Formats: sequence, structure tokens, C-alpha cells
Amino acid sequence: MTAAAPFEIFLAALPGLETLLAEEARAAGFASPAAVPGGVTVTGGWPEVWRANLVLRGASRVLVRIGAFRAFHLAQLDKRARKVDWAAVLRPDRPVRVEVQCRASKIYHARAAAQRIERAIAETLGAPIGGEEAIALKVRIDDNLVTLSLDSSGEPLHRRGHKQAVGKAPLRETMAALFLRACGFDGQEPVLDPMCGSGTFPIEAAEIAAGLAPGRDRSFAFEDFASFDADAWATMRAPAPAIPAEARFFGSDRDDGAIRMATANAARAGVADRTDFRRQAVSDLIRPEGPAGLVMVNPPYGARIGDRKLLFALYGALGARLRDRFAGWRVGLVTSDEGLARATALPFLPPAPLVAHGGLKVRLFRTAPLP
Repeated sequence: MTAAAPFEIFLAALPGLETLLAEEARAAGFASPAAVPGGVTVTGGWPEVWRANLVLRGASRVLVRIGAFRAFHLAQLDKRARKVDWAAVLRPDRPVRVEVQCRASKIYHARAAAQRIERAIAETLGAPIGGEEAIALKVRIDDNLVTLSLDSSGEPLHRRGHKQAVGKAPLRETMAALFLRACGFDGQEPVLDPMCGSGTFPIEAAEIAAGLAPGRDRSFAFEDFASFDADAWATMRAPAPAIPAEARFFGSDRDDGAIRMATANAARAGVADRTDFRRQAVSDLIRPEGPAGLVMVNPPYGARIGDRKLLFALYGALGARLRDRFAGWRVGLVTSDEGLARATALPFLPPAPLVAHGGLKVRLFRTAPLP
């Protein structure tokens, strides 16, 4: 792996969202995006690694493929790990943590494999091993092929650095961004969430409309890599002028605490002037003035919060209000329960793939513009 040669970059995604992330990466100008199980591969150099962390809204983390070799036993793993040019990617003064997964390989003891690689790094580079702040080297041993990947993100990328308060079952920002994309949102239309909780959908939509990079206010693991160029990174992350506010983004919830959370989160994200949060029951939902847009909602599912039987009435009331008052608007609804989705009596298009969310499998249900 040389500084000039492009290498493989893996954009991790929740299973079920790979195709949407590939679309986002293609739209953002990354080279050769290909959806694979668990994420998307692109090619590029270190600036593309930095940019992926900074601008991609749907990636969970960004991994850098730094090498691969065959190994059939621990001694061979040790020998070949010592031939890796660790100094090209790691610094001797930054701790490293090795995480190994083994599958269908003669080397099957993940901890023993991790110890061999850790020792190779410590003895050839001099870097300390372990600790909470350590750079993560992710090693996959699959069919005796050892693939080495550096986690360039550190904290998961859904942690944008703005949301300090969350509700009981928060939707990750990365999921919200890709569900917005799946519904055709491009920043030019209003978005309304009638059960907004901590405000994830309206805030994410407002940031997209404003042209704000999701990673603008946080740090990344790659800042401790040997390849890091602080000046080039400072230039890349310099904020672009905000796109003038046109569309508005609305959230409502019956809970006062949720509205306070959402309002504070929007202020931290710098989109308070584009968002409008208010306490309101679904039965009192009113169509905002102006053009039609997109209703995005992540209602309770009953699997963890509330009683499923009671939720049928809630979903039914939501559907009735949207059918009565939101002609021309599209709807995106996220739930783990297709029966609850059908209780809205909304004219859903064929459902999207299942996506893992907090131990459940959820699905996006979409409509065309309502009649």
C-alpha cells in the first residue's frame, strides 16, 4: 500500500441498506461503488477516506483495506504479520487494538490470532497495544485469507456530535438519512415527522437541505494515522456557505420532553432556523402551509415500547389524518410490524428490505403522492 496507489475502502452499512449507501457514494463522486453484504466498496486514497467520513450520511464507519495474505497456522500468521509495513499507516506513539474474526479457516482461535498480530505490531513498530482510545485494526480470517482493515472512523458515524438527548428507541442518523434517500428526498421539499421524538428525521433533512457535512463537528480515528495531513484535512473540512433556507422541516410529538430534546438538538446542529417543533397529538396534525413534501415517521412498534393492541388505534389515526389532510404528500413509515403499517390504510408501494435496528428487523413502507 503506497501513498499514491488507490486502495479499497469499505463503507460499512446496516444489512439491507447497502444499495442505498452505494447510491449515496456514487452521487458524492466516490470511485466504483459496489454494494456487497454489510456495506459498499469504493477505491481511492487517503483524501477519499477522510472525505467519506466527513460527507457520507449513511455509512456506519469507514474501513481502510491495508493488506491481505494467506495464513494456515499461527506461526505463519506471525511471520507474515511482521512483513506488513505498519509504519506506513500507524504511528509508534498511538495505541492499537486488534480485533479478529475467523471463519472456515485452519486458524480458528480469534484471541490467539489477535495476540500474534499485536505482538508483531509492538515488536516491529513499537506501538503500544490496547486501551479505549486505541486505533482498531480489524482482521478477518476467511477461508485462510487474512484481510487487514483499519477503522478510520473511531466512534460510529451516526454519532454526529450534536444529539445529546434521545428518546426511548432512537433511530440512528445514518438510517434516517438513507430512509430519506429511499423516499426521494433531495433537500428541496418540506419534511414532517408527526412522532418526532428527539427530532432525527427533521434535523437530518434540514442538514441535507443546508448542505452541512454530517462529520463537520466531530473527530475521527484517522487523525492519529501516520498518513494524516492536518493541513489538507483542515482545507477539506472548511465549511461551505450554507444553502439559503427554502424548505422547512417540522416535527411534532405529544410529549413535552421530546419537543424540548428535539429543539435543543436542532440548535446544536445549527438548523434551528429551518426546523419547527411543537407539542401536538397525531389526531391534531395539520398540514403545513406551502408545497407538498414528505411525511417521515418512525412510530412505536409495540415490540419494546407500549402495547401492540393499543398501537393499532394510533396507526389508524395517523393514516386517517394523512389521507384526509395531506393530499400530494408522500409518506415514509418505519416499523417492524407489517400489520401495524397496514392499519394506516395508506396505499403503500412494495415494501423495502428488512434492516436490523436495535435487535429488531424494521422495514420502510413508502407511498407515492397521496390522492
